Order: sequence, then C-alpha cells, then structure tokens
Amino acid sequence: MVATQDNAIPAQAQEFTAERAGSRIVRVEASHAVSISQPDAVADLIIEAAKATR
Repeated sequence: MVATQDNAIPAQAQEFTAERAGSRIVRVEASHAVSISQPDAVADLIIEAAKATR
C-alpha cells in the first residue's frame, strides 16, 4: 500500500520497494499513518492478502 501523501517516506520510494518485492501496488491518498486515516482500505488489503494465501 502506497500512501501518496506520506511526508516521511516518499511515494516513489514506496513504489520502488514494492516493485522490487513483486508486490501489487495499491495507492491510497493518506499520510504516513495510513492505518489511522484509511483503516478500511488497510483492512481490505490485509483480508485480500490473507485470502490469496489459501
């Protein structure tokens, strides 16, 4: 999950790391505290990831 409004870790750095790991990139308009500002988006992504491991 890339927090596009993150001032601590630039979105470009987040995307680079995700691409290197082979991750699917999900962009969310949120700050560094994405789990606080966008809890539903975070929960949805966690559930999706958990289902993909079955």
